[in-house]
Amino acid sequence: MVKINKIYTRNGDGGETHLVGGELVAKDSLRVKAYGEIDELNSHLGLIRTLEEKTKKKDLLDMLSKIQNELFDLGSELATPPGASWDGMLRISDEHVSRLENWIDSLMNGIEELRSFVLPGGSKINANLHIARSVCRRAERSIIELSRSEEVSDSVLAYVNRLSDLLFAMARFESKRSGAAEYLWEPGKE
Repeated sequence: MVKINKIYTRNGDGGETHLVGGELVAKDSLRVKAYGEIDELNSHLGLIRTLEEKTKKKDLLDMLSKIQNELFDLGSELATPPGASWDGMLRISDEHVSRLENWIDSLMNGIEELRSFVLPGGSKINANLHIARSVCRRAERSIIELSRSEEVSDSVLAYVNRLSDLLFAMARFESKRSGAAEYLWEPGKE
């Protein structure tokens, strides 16, 4: 269990932070950037989860809760440089990716095929799911950039890619569920 007794340490005031295992790195390093963007994504999902709790519909709550916890595991994995891992360390696996795929298939069941690209909006939850999807794609790009110079699990890369797909599926599901308009891109519209 994690225990946090003190909010500030002053250790990072000079622009550096410690990774898991104690290595000191710049706060703008690729590894810190990658897990920082996962943290930002998790915050957006917390907002969506709060909005979802205020509705009487609870369809997405269990998924969001599970994902938020897994993003902490994923962030921990990204904060652990090669050689600093330990036996029993929580890791994102292919099973996590498969579960996201199953959720996507379930959510998309009965939703009509698109005739154009979807524009974010229609409801607060829909718009926020699209923001989270965009943040997820940014995090994915940062993780890919990190993977070009340091080892990153293939399962982590697949998980983040699939998660953005799931967030898109959730947004489409939310539009259908709430009866909100689904805005479609109209090329050249003035």
